[in-house]
Amino acid sequence: MTLNDLNTVLQSIPGFSKKVAYRAFPVGKAPKLPFICYLCTQTSNLDADNAVYQVMQAVDVELYTASKDEKSERLVEKALDENGLVWEKYEEYIDSENCYMITYSTTLVITQTTTY
Repeated sequence: MTLNDLNTVLQSIPGFSKKVAYRAFPVGKAPKLPFICYLCTQTSNLDADNAVYQVMQAVDVELYTASKDEKSERLVEKALDENGLVWEKYEEYIDSENCYMITYSTTLVITQTTTY
């Protein structure tokens, strides 16, 4: 799955069309909560014979909500599950923004080479 594929998955979540951005929305352009941002955090590549065999991109999907929103959480989790993405979930409250941030950490297999 590519980052573009992930964006398509996130945009298809009911209620989140046009409420998804890579890293952040432009200043002053964020939609009303809830919304989703996602970003790459690191790679953890598999290599063999001095070459990268498989690129594995760690990605955080961040769900921002005004209050604890289990319905939105379930929708995000369902979309990740249905697309074969294994995830871990973390929650925090951002005082300066008066909102919750639920982070889903997952890994995308970006490329896979069968010969090297």
